[in-house]
Amino acid sequence: MTSQTHATPKVKIVKKNRDMNEISNGANTVLNIVFIIAVLVTVIPIWVIIVASFTSEKALTTYGYGFWPQEWSVEAYKFLFSKGSIIGTAYKNTIIATVVGTVLCVASVGLYAYPISRADFRWRRAFTFISFFTQLFTAGTVAFYVTCRQILHIGNSIWALFLPLSFSAYWVLVMRSFYKSNVPDAVIESARIDGAGEWRTLIQIVLPLAVPGLATVALFAAISIWNNFFNCMLLVDEAKYYNLQYTIYQTLNNIRFLREMASQVGALASMVANLPSETFRMAMAMVTMGPIILAYPFFQKYFVKGLTIGAVKG
Repeated sequence: MTSQTHATPKVKIVKKNRDMNEISNGANTVLNIVFIIAVLVTVIPIWVIIVASFTSEKALTTYGYGFWPQEWSVEAYKFLFSKGSIIGTAYKNTIIATVVGTVLCVASVGLYAYPISRADFRWRRAFTFISFFTQLFTAGTVAFYVTCRQILHIGNSIWALFLPLSFSAYWVLVMRSFYKSNVPDAVIESARIDGAGEWRTLIQIVLPLAVPGLATVALFAAISIWNNFFNCMLLVDEAKYYNLQYTIYQTLNNIRFLREMASQVGALASMVANLPSETFRMAMAMVTMGPIILAYPFFQKYFVKGLTIGAVKG
């Protein structure tokens, strides 16, 4: 009787090819660590500022900055808003200037950049050169002052807070490139074939595709106008037109002046000793950067949208 040997069937192992865009586990771990560190580097200073703004001046001077207040206090915010109407008026002027100036900047940049991005516009090179030339040379502070005061007559008015910042040659060139790369000529030609005019093509076809670029312009224009105090210092003399940054800047200088005078005049020593200085700086930082931080989530959703995907059908 013979025994039969049964051969074990060989199982072929197929190795799965890794996708070219797939990240390995090691690289993914490293990237997560890098992003966590980046988030901590960003969040920790803001948290320290918040804690310092709610710490008493004496405790902050004694113990220094920390992650938790040694002694809770809202004296810095009370002092900041103690003048009530001045801070309220400054906030109102800053909000109006930021909103109106941002709208004007987006409109002017968008309308200037669109024609020079189209190949059928005859004077596109001339207007592109004009926009580019203004970035190479500046007229200086004296010419800026004379133009705003004597030609535009916007001195001592709320117009001085935003009108000089309502146009940017740099963002014109950026939006020109954005129009050329994200608004296909085929879409515009299709609209013209269907009988749409230039304004209808711009409003109904081009602008919806250009929302991410315009949102970027709006965000940086809003930040520039919100943080600007030089125009207010140069062009505004009346307190009722001061913006928030210049009002707080003046208040901080007044505190510094009083502290310097207190060392020479004994009667001021007891009064000045209770004035917040470092905590006031932190409260000032929170008040000025708060609205801008809240604006980021609104604009963020436009940065990641690919609005031109599928716009051109074969």
